[in-house]
Order: sequence, then C-alpha cells, then structure tokens
Amino acid sequence: MIHTLQLRTKERDELIEITRDVHDLLKKEAMEDGLAVIYCPHTTAGITIQENADPDVKRDVLMRLDEVYPWEHPKYRHAEGNTASHLKAMTTGSSQTVIVAGSRLLLGRWQGIYFCEFDGPRDRTCLVKFIRG
Repeated sequence: MIHTLQLRTKERDELIEITRDVHDLLKKEAMEDGLAVIYCPHTTAGITIQENADPDVKRDVLMRLDEVYPWEHPKYRHAEGNTASHLKAMTTGSSQTVIVAGSRLLLGRWQGIYFCEFDGPRDRTCLVKFIRG
C-alpha cells in the first residue's frame, strides 16, 4: 500500500518535518522490520534527513541553498522563472529510505525527515511506502 501525505506549504522555501507523520503511518502498517521509502513526486521540492533539535539548522540550510542557487540569475533561461527551485530539489533529492526495526524508524538521535519546499506556497503530496523484510 502507498500512503499519501498532503502538505500545504506557506513559504517559497521551507523545511517541514514529517517524521511524526511517517511514524504514525508505520504504526497503522503494524510492520516490525523492513524499509520506509519517503518520496516526493515534485520537481521543485525534495526529501531530506536532517537535524531536528535546533531550528537554526533549517534556517542555515535554506540560507546557504539560497546563496548557492539564487532565485534570480542573469543566465537562467527556464521560462517559468523557478530554476533555483529545480536546482535545490535536485540537490536534496526526491526520496529517502529509512530502516525500520522493532516497529521503529531507525533515525539517529537528532535526525528528522523533512519535506523541502522550494517553490511555494503550494499544496504538495508526499508518498510513503513500507517494504516488509
């Protein structure tokens, strides 16, 4: 079964922690061991695993991505004007895989799963698939 998380983003660039949402889906699956695959089907958004203890990490990550991929650049040619969002999504990637053991996501102490919005605000979808084994 593929689970769908519906997200409404509020900013052009933001990181939304979805760890609890994925954990809640895992509880519904009642899966002891296997893998959780978290996938973003959008070309201007991504999925990452990052520190979830200090909110400044999110701010710093978004700031640095803006520095590397500025919203406006004289050589961008993409007609929609959102080249930076495509580059940021390509950098974070479209999916993450997390090991499940003992009905728990095996994340490190300070790790969280984040949906990365780079072209918001928008209504977004995140897909989650659990693979037993």
